[in-house]
Amino acid sequence: MKSKLLVSSLILLSTACVNAETKDPHASEHAGNVELRAKVYNETMNPRQKEYPNHLGFNDLHIQAIRHLKPDTNDVHDPKLQTIVHHHCKAYEDSTLLCLMFHTGMKDQDKPMGFEYIITTAQFNKLPEEEKPYWHYHLEEIPRAHATFPDLTAEEGAKLLPVVNETYGKVIYFKQPHDDMPLGEPYIMRVQDMPEQD
Repeated sequence: MKSKLLVSSLILLSTACVNAETKDPHASEHAGNVELRAKVYNETMNPRQKEYPNHLGFNDLHIQAIRHLKPDTNDVHDPKLQTIVHHHCKAYEDSTLLCLMFHTGMKDQDKPMGFEYIITTAQFNKLPEEEKPYWHYHLEEIPRAHATFPDLTAEEGAKLLPVVNETYGKVIYFKQPHDDMPLGEPYIMRVQDMPEQD
């Protein structure tokens, strides 16, 4: 009798473990709540995010911009000032974006060289005064950086631009564009201090 009880207990325990591993943690919730939970992304800041599968946790908004690399010279025509930097940005529920920055693109072997952290104007206004000079205002910098949204339709870009215009960005680099590894100290790039481009 004891052996039958033991076997029955083991069967029940193993069934419970299998169910616990495979059960959707939200399965008992109302279907409407599950649907709302599945849409955790910032639809305005990244209109395409819902169309992509969650690949390594990074569904990106692609932004291209010049004037994002530190020039080697003081010449306004320094090639680095005119190099397109690709921002691949993840949008968060709190209206922030975190953009990995590449000087080529985001192919399989491309490594990011830094990131841009983007916040809303309201979030910027709450920063300590000594922190604010490190951030650039996108209403001013988007036209100067010739920023574009190459993967969006004209309609999607037109809807997104007014929102992005009212944000601030802080650019932090941890490597030079052509370095194999991050060497030396990371640095903050003050985009607003870069020379104007034609």
